[in-house]
Amino acid sequence: MTPSEVLQIANENGARQVDVRFADIPGLQHHISYPIGELTEASFTDGFGIDGSSIRGWAAINESDMLLIPDPTTAFMDPFMETPTLVMIGDVRDPLTRQNYERDPRWIAKKAELYLQNSGVGDTAFIGAEAEFFIFDNIRFDQNAHSGFYFIDAEEGRWNSGRERDNLGYRPRYKEGYFPVPPTDHYQDLRSEMVNVMERCGLVIECHHHEVATAGQCEIDQRYDTLVKSADNMMTYKYIVRNVANQYGKTVTFMPKPLFGDNGSGMHVHQSIWRDNKPLFAGDGYAGMSTMALHYIAGLLKHARALSAIIAPTTNSYKRLVPGYEAPVNLAYSRRNRSAAVRIPMYSASPKAKRVEFRPPDPSANPYLAFSAMLMAGLDGVLNKYEPGEPLDKDIYDLSPEEMKSVPSMPASLDEALSCLEEDHQFLLKGDVFTEELIETFIDYKRRNEAEAVRLRPHPYEFSLYYDI
Repeated sequence: MTPSEVLQIANENGARQVDVRFADIPGLQHHISYPIGELTEASFTDGFGIDGSSIRGWAAINESDMLLIPDPTTAFMDPFMETPTLVMIGDVRDPLTRQNYERDPRWIAKKAELYLQNSGVGDTAFIGAEAEFFIFDNIRFDQNAHSGFYFIDAEEGRWNSGRERDNLGYRPRYKEGYFPVPPTDHYQDLRSEMVNVMERCGLVIECHHHEVATAGQCEIDQRYDTLVKSADNMMTYKYIVRNVANQYGKTVTFMPKPLFGDNGSGMHVHQSIWRDNKPLFAGDGYAGMSTMALHYIAGLLKHARALSAIIAPTTNSYKRLVPGYEAPVNLAYSRRNRSAAVRIPMYSASPKAKRVEFRPPDPSANPYLAFSAMLMAGLDGVLNKYEPGEPLDKDIYDLSPEEMKSVPSMPASLDEALSCLEEDHQFLLKGDVFTEELIETFIDYKRRNEAEAVRLRPHPYEFSLYYDI
């Protein structure tokens, strides 16, 4: 849409407010609203002034003035606000130089697309991300100097099977929640409403279903799109999922591992490179892949431990990425083995369907940074012609200890992942897509505010282990 078309849509829908949104470094979306009269065609070049000093990972207070430039191609009417509100995603710029702000995650994603085009490898990266989430009925948590706890309850949680009152019994067993029909699947109607709202807001949805865990683990799959558009769509997807659930009196979390002893939530990311509207990953190699695709896989595997800090960026991420479960911690590739970090889907023989599925990411990741970093790793493999080695087509549980030693794995903690990123990030700096300053800021923020903060606090289970020691 053009600016004039956006203004026309606002007028046709009786918009009274315009809401412009952007993401911080960790991936939380923020917004600022203006009366609709403040939005003119000039706003799409002049932008709106904002204070960036309190945004996580952004400028110091002495350099806090920013411009927020709305992108007309992202416009939709907010489906939740009582006051008719037009929504757009904005790009952040420096008000003095008018240059894009280097710590704006969306600008990093745009630079990744430009780097692909300038590399000569292809002109378009398509990304399809599958973000899982939990639907709970009640959540309590707190942490202070003398106590720390969390408490989750969910009507669908298997632990409520022994409840005396208001108990109709149908609940997924632990690790047996994949695809049950209602009434065991409690949330068919709720997910359908989420999909309806998503489609009204311009998202293209392919399917939805219950996931493996008990207690309302779900997945709604979007159609793939270009890198920046897919990241925009993921931010809108999260917004809609949370708000529809809230309207139903439910709460949603995208935490990777909220429940002990059951499956966590991943965000498998499907990736492919195209040129001139033709897919480049189809060929006559392993699993019908091209040489380029295998080099791309090799790049993902070579840099996976460094990528982990960006694509699995929380301390909670490494409660999911644990060896011995279905979690994809093994840095290998396979056409069907879901414990491998890279899987090659075999649902279709069509060249257009040939893609790489990277399985370690989870939905706590900032999609702009995560999609960009994966593309940069894959392109590094293509440009340097890295070889991925032999595929891991055996059942991981059938491998001998000696065979397992030859299969590298993802880091075991956020702190380890951040150290891997410190040691291996030159591939991210190509084409100035990521900057040294941005990576240093990211590592410092994550280490100081998350990894260190969790490490310093007593864990509730430590009292069970050690109180009487």
